[in-house]
Amino acid sequence: MSRVTQFLGQAEIGERVKAVACAIRADAGPDVPVHLVGVLKGAFIFMADLMREIGGPVSCDFIAVSTYAGTVSTGQVQILKDLDRSIEGRYVVVVEDIVDTGLTLSYLQDVFRTRSPGSLKTACLLSKPSRRRVDVPVEYVGFTIDDRFVVGYGLDFDEQYRNLPFIGVVGED
Repeated sequence: MSRVTQFLGQAEIGERVKAVACAIRADAGPDVPVHLVGVLKGAFIFMADLMREIGGPVSCDFIAVSTYAGTVSTGQVQILKDLDRSIEGRYVVVVEDIVDTGLTLSYLQDVFRTRSPGSLKTACLLSKPSRRRVDVPVEYVGFTIDDRFVVGYGLDFDEQYRNLPFIGVVGED
């Protein structure tokens, strides 16, 4: 296994998750059911923590997509697992681990808009604006980072490191 250097600590992540959750609840309103749609696999830990912090009525579902070959985005989005329930009329927040090129998120937003949600917003743990290939709206951003390959807190490299309680960089000193 490669060496992982901590980049964002557990406490720092927890503070940002709370801030994002508060912003989501403030925008939705105190009694509006918020429906989180987690993009598997990377967003599951962020979404679980976010869901606990939002408060009020909240539900969730998952979608699984594939766009990567190794560490490189192919730009082609393939839905591996679709939603289990309709999002029609619901206050939907798509939960992403990382917005990189923006291609996956743009595709998902287009797909979800055709399903007539009452509201469609996006929350991401990490944003890499220097890598954007399409301008995609992200209303809630945990952290904006430089172009680094990060792992931990749900993010992986070849299915490893998801279990780290922090976000780290592989092989950097």
